[in-house]
Amino acid sequence: MKITSDVVAILRSAKTIAVVGLSPDPARPSHGVARYLQRQGYRIVGINPGHSELLGSPAFERLAAAASAAGPIEIVDVFRRSEFVPEIAAAAIAIGARLLWLQEGVSHPAAEQAARDAGLAVVADRCLLKEHVKLQAQSDAHTGGQ
Repeated sequence: MKITSDVVAILRSAKTIAVVGLSPDPARPSHGVARYLQRQGYRIVGINPGHSELLGSPAFERLAAAASAAGPIEIVDVFRRSEFVPEIAAAAIAIGARLLWLQEGVSHPAAEQAARDAGLAVVADRCLLKEHVKLQAQSDAHTGGQ
């Protein structure tokens, strides 16, 4: 499945990504993906009720609190089990996110459709880091690495 042009456009224009389920443990996938995205220039907002700071920035218990304190969040990247997706999707809709990204192994068709119906782009069961690396390689190939 190819990433759609609207998703690519959002990834290129977005500035802030909320990572739901961001772990402080460098061995966890959420930490590695968030650290990579941070190094690519995105502002990362951690959503984890057990922590007040993650990756050097304030962390929040919920998306609504993050959006209220941190400003617009364009992308919501989800590292939680599929059963939690409906609540997260509803919160992503409520804060006006543009893209709901469900990491590998995470999917909830009904919640994904609700997000699409509300105007969000949705990617499910895919790794944002892997897809971003592919897009960067394609972009570099088109621009000659410039």
